[in-house]
Amino acid sequence: MAKLEKTAAPKSAFLRWFLASRPQSLAAATAPVVVALASAWRDLQDVDGAFKIVPAICCLGFAIFAQLAANFINDYADYRSGVDIDEPGGPIRALVEGWISVRCALISGFGCLAVACCFGLGTIYYGGWLILVVGIVSCLASVFYSCGPKPMAYYGLGDVAVVTFFGVTPVVFTYYLQTHVISWEMALVGLAIGIVCDNVLVANNYRDRDQDRLHRKYTSIAIFGERFGRYFYLVNGLLAIALLIAVFCARRNVSIVFATITIVCYTALHLIAWRRLAALREGSELTRVYEMSARNLLALAILTAVAVL
Repeated sequence: MAKLEKTAAPKSAFLRWFLASRPQSLAAATAPVVVALASAWRDLQDVDGAFKIVPAICCLGFAIFAQLAANFINDYADYRSGVDIDEPGGPIRALVEGWISVRCALISGFGCLAVACCFGLGTIYYGGWLILVVGIVSCLASVFYSCGPKPMAYYGLGDVAVVTFFGVTPVVFTYYLQTHVISWEMALVGLAIGIVCDNVLVANNYRDRDQDRLHRKYTSIAIFGERFGRYFYLVNGLLAIALLIAVFCARRNVSIVFATITIVCYTALHLIAWRRLAALREGSELTRVYEMSARNLLALAILTAVAVL
């Protein structure tokens, strides 16, 4: 396959670096933290508890910079393996375009991870050794998702990693830092958010399945095929809806009106995105489904946060 023509680089070095960081992906990082903070705020109000600003800021900072680190490290790994070099569509990759160097990507990745660790250290006072362990594991996941001898993304574990570290972990432990409670309700919320976040990955991997297989990047869709990916995307969204319905029914302080709006709106957005994916099946236009999936995640996070406030 011929390599794609390169896109003209922005003149500003900072803008090139900023675009290389994939800031549009930060919805995936902030969504679970925002939902957890909204839930904690409401629950603390019911018991006259104090909402803690410092750990809230630290959780957001850690999530954002850990995501940026993962983006740079992932681009570095995919560039070195050749996955992105002749990709037939998809978002612009700064390394492929030559906007930043391989060395810059690697330094940026570990630099962002260092900043994330600084934010994480600010939570230890509020959460103790448990939060330290969670932070260390999360940082290691940012690296070994796409690097190392057995990268998770290359051996069919990308979906598990996303649900765990972009859903369950940030929701449960952001809530824990505010309330000192490990809540099964928050675990279900985290699972739902993580599954919806995973659909962003699924949309990306669905589009790139043939290219990934060619370069021995064995995502779940590269392994099981197009039909699996198509229905995996659909079932993910429906499962997230079922989990949120269960949580909304269990919580005493949820707004029934906003809970209903959340379920109806997300269901509609999810089915619209899935129908587009199912209609296109292949080609660079599937990038639009990736963008719609990210939008759906952000919409769900905002609506869920409002519903639980």
